[in-house]
This record gives sequence, C-alpha cells and structure tokens, in this order.
Amino acid sequence: MWQDALAKEMYNVSVAFKILEESESLPVGYTKSSGHLVYDVKMDFTRKARWVKDGHRTPDTEATGYAGVVSRESIRIALTHAALNDVNVLAADIRNAYLQAPSSEKHYIICGPEFGLEHQGKRAVIVRALYGGKVAGRDFWNHLRNCMNFLGFKSCLADPDVWSRAATRADGTEYYEYVLLYVDDALVISDNAETILRKEIGKYFELKEESIGPPKGYLGGQLRKVTMPNGVGAWAFGSCQYVQAAVKNVEDYLQKKGESLPARAKSPLSNGYRPEIDISDELNPDDATYYQSLIGILRWMVELGRVDICVEVSMMSSHLALPRKGHLTELFHIFGYLKKHHNAEMPFDPTEPEIDEAQFERRDWSQSIYGDVEEEIPSNMPKPLGRSMVMRVYVDADHAGESITRRSRTGFLVFLNKKQTSCETSTFGSEFVAMKQATEYVRGLRYKLRMLGIPCEEPAFVYGDNQSVLANTTVPESQLKKKSNSIAYHFVREGCARDEWRTTYVNTHDNPSDLMTKPLSSGEKRSRFIRMLLWWL
Repeated sequence: MWQDALAKEMYNVSVAFKILEESESLPVGYTKSSGHLVYDVKMDFTRKARWVKDGHRTPDTEATGYAGVVSRESIRIALTHAALNDVNVLAADIRNAYLQAPSSEKHYIICGPEFGLEHQGKRAVIVRALYGGKVAGRDFWNHLRNCMNFLGFKSCLADPDVWSRAATRADGTEYYEYVLLYVDDALVISDNAETILRKEIGKYFELKEESIGPPKGYLGGQLRKVTMPNGVGAWAFGSCQYVQAAVKNVEDYLQKKGESLPARAKSPLSNGYRPEIDISDELNPDDATYYQSLIGILRWMVELGRVDICVEVSMMSSHLALPRKGHLTELFHIFGYLKKHHNAEMPFDPTEPEIDEAQFERRDWSQSIYGDVEEEIPSNMPKPLGRSMVMRVYVDADHAGESITRRSRTGFLVFLNKKQTSCETSTFGSEFVAMKQATEYVRGLRYKLRMLGIPCEEPAFVYGDNQSVLANTTVPESQLKKKSNSIAYHFVREGCARDEWRTTYVNTHDNPSDLMTKPLSSGEKRSRFIRMLLWWL
C-alpha cells in the first residue's frame, strides 16, 4: 500500500520537474535545492505520500510567500446575499493546486531513488510550485489571479480574494456572479455556477470531480441550506463535527490522567469565576503548551460561529503568557459545556428585519459644527445590483469589568469582541468607546458591501442601552463635558450627521450584545440571546 501511495505521488508530482540528461546544461542562475518524502495515514486509513521541497533551506524572500484567503466575513456576506437574491451556490476543490502553477524560484535538485532507477542521480529543474517551497503559495495565488482576470472577473478592493463579474439572469435582470477563493477551495455564487466551475475555471485547473456540488463542508464547518420558520431559504453554518472531535480529544487526554470533563456545565465558565484574580499554581511548560493549544481550538470554534463562548474564550485568552492550574480547569469546564451543547449552527437569515424607523429620528445637523454633510461614497465602487442589505447593530460595554486593570469590555454584533485599550472612569465613557468601535466596524462593512456591488441604501440602525450616550449621538445641540471622550464623541456624531448610522435605545434585557461583554450564568436571559444567534439541532 505504501508503494502504491508513493507511485501515485511521483506520478502527480512529475509535472513539476524537467529532468536533464548529462549532456544538458543547467539554465543560468539556478541553484541547488532538495526535498524529501512525507508519509501519512488518512482518516479512512488510506496511505498518503507527499514529495515536499526543503523550503526551510532556501534563502528568505523580500516579499511575502503566502497565498491570500477570503475572509470569513466575506463568506457570510456572500451566502446571505445568495439567499437574499435566490442565487445558486456551488463549491469545488482544485486538485494538486500548487503543481498547476509555474514556479518563480530558480532551483534544481538531484533525483533520488523515488524518481526511478533510470533518473536517479540526474539533475531536475523545478518548473512548478511545490509544497514546502518558500513562495509556492504566492506563485499559485498569482497564477490563479491571472486566470480569474482572463475570465473577466474583477478582484474586490475590499477583499482581493472575492471576484465578481456582471451577468444577466434569465428574466433579464442584471446581477453579479461571485467566486470566493480560499487557496484551492472555490465557492461560486451564480445562476450558472456549474458552468463557471466546469467550463471556465475547470478549463485551466483540474478540479476534484467529487468536490463539485452544493457546499457541505467549508473551512472545518458544515454548510447546508435550511428553511427559516417564516419559510425563507437560508444558508446555515455549523461546527458540530469539529466541536465533537475536539471534545473527544480532550476526554482522551483527561482519561489518561484518570479525570473527566465536568458533568453539569450549564454555562461555559463556573458561576462567578474571574480568571484575572485566579492565584492557583502556574502550569508547568508541558501543561502551559497544552493550554495554549486548547485556546487555539476554542478560538477557531468562535470563528466557525460559536458566539455563545466568545467572551469566555476572550477572557481566558488574556492569560496565554502565564496560565495557571485554575485557568486550565476552567477550559475543561468550557469543553464540558460544549459536550452538552455541541449541535449548533448559525443561519444567515436574509429576511428583511422589521425596524420601527420612528425610533430613529433623523435630526437636522446642518447648524452643528459638522455642517450639511453626506456620507462619502467610494468613487470607484461598482454599480449596485440586487436587493439591498439593511444593517442592525447592537452595542454594549461591561464597565470596568476587568477586576485588576479595571478595563471595560466592548461587545457588538456582528460577532466581534475585544477589550478596550484604556480605562474609563464612568459608564458613559466605556459605552461611548464601545459605540465608536461598533460604528468604525459599520463604516468598514458598508465600504465592503458597496465594493462588492451590493446595494447599501439605508443607514445602519444602531441599538444601545446607555441613555446618556444615545442623547449625545442623536441631539445636535448636546455638549461634551469630558475631553477624554472627544474622539469617540465626534466620530459617532459625525457619522450620525452624515446619516451613515442612526442610534436608539434598547433595554439592557433585550440587548443580545450583552452576551459578548460578560459571562452570563445559565438562565432564560442567556438562552434567549443565544436563540437569537444560533439554532440548536
């Protein structure tokens, strides 16, 4: 079986080499390199061999050598846009991706026995990008970009790995076809998605036949088409398999020590636990490394949509440099919670929200210091096509929530959580910084939507639960009494004057961003907020 795996790999990788006869001279400027074979057993127990270039032995390049990848934010936007406009979505993988791109490096190797007795000892010039090469990712990325340009797609300035092309639907309406690229994974959003994959991209790159179809798995998660309670179709992204596999690995680790995960973990952290005041013994180097690896796993779960553990993982991530035994115990508590609540997915609901615009009164800012201003629209944005997207934002801050530094934690949806980098001496200050961070994100998101050709006609509707902040953002005549908050104050107010966003009050018990600022104990409030974001299967 290992022989078959080696023969298959050497057949596939042979296109990357030009083997020279003894009488042939090396091209000018080429230097010697080397490589080695890597063997592995896949999950289905098939044997896998891979010939890998020794890139670690070659000099560093001045430019980056990595391939670009589409952002997960762009993926969520694209799937919501596809459901909103009823456009097909198909996925495909490029086979032996790097080997299909020419190499920009000038290297040759001496053939080993794996190349066959007839070639052993001969020189072979590397003509294709090889796994392990310092700039193999960049070579493939540039090659793929040239192909996409040739096919008439244009790279989005807000995310260079999202490609769009104007097209016409069967009913004569104009729309954009999109191709999202994550190295060798392609996600196509178009009425003619299969044609784009098979007859356009597939003309220049060999695709894995079994991978062509509606996306089922993407970046470690599961994708599926679902029907919302109101009958609207939507895409949903879940991480059930990844979570279960991670929990199983942790259980195996604990079993070897005669321990187990907590049986009754109703919330991610123990009630009242604060990691910053934990004074238990420091972990030894091996356990500290294991702690850091678990944090990496949990952070990826958050990326895959598990927003119910977002703030807890953020809190525990603050102690990566000096983890303690109590910190590791609480990580096991999080995994105990995930064992009971593993089967969740996040639907990207395209339903247009019901917004009471009477709550978002448009004020006259023309006599304010900002003057009669309008939102700045990118001059180079493509023509907006399709149905418009409406943005809602929920903002909150946990004032002085960090027990040692007294820093506040900002939380706002869509799915971003960070600790504020300054200490505010009042709830007003922390909430205004939170509002500024949320509206900064909104401004970037509006830019991205417009550069993708998605209409963004209405202002963003921002909900907050601090009455003083909302009064200062909605009333043109209001005055600031604390100079330390002036940057946040003027940024948010100028956006209101431009009508980029409007703000209104929401009761703290109805503000789901509360879930992103502090650990909530198990109960009706926490469950209600999670149900607004996730489906339990």
